Amino acid sequence: MSYSIREIQPQDNARVEEVIRTCLIEFGGNHAGLAWSDPDLGRFSEVYAREGRRYWVVLDENGIVVGGAGIGELPNAPGVCELQKMYCLPKVRGTGMAHKLMALAMDYATAHYDRCYIETLSNMHAANKFYQGHGFRQLSAPLVATEHYACDVWYLKELRPTPQDAASC
Repeated sequence: MSYSIREIQPQDNARVEEVIRTCLIEFGGNHAGLAWSDPDLGRFSEVYAREGRRYWVVLDENGIVVGGAGIGELPNAPGVCELQKMYCLPKVRGTGMAHKLMALAMDYATAHYDRCYIETLSNMHAANKFYQGHGFRQLSAPLVATEHYACDVWYLKELRPTPQDAASC
């Protein structure tokens, strides 16, 4: 099967919500404190239309949304974005599309932010390994308090060299 990626469009909203809810159920994440209860879940095309925010969807060969990922600012953390709502249905996993989504997201994030943050669940083993493989380092606690209080793993990635890094070159 072949897949493609594009930015979210209004007609994708309901399907993106369905993909996210399906994945959350798979990992026992269908409860408050996670994306399950986000009030904007079904309106991403509007939420991600502002500068500093983007959401991309993965389409199968029939044009059906089967995954997605977004970048948005992290409130109360200047210069930090968050990799948001990165979910792919099982049939997409292992095809390389998640790596392509991550590359798009990190390119966009690097153009707008200094660091990127992720919150996830420890039982999402493949996702945790994936984030670490993409240069995210695990934190011992959340960077800031968010509405995703049920997440139990947090990551941060430096996107741009800090002044200290530049001085050591």
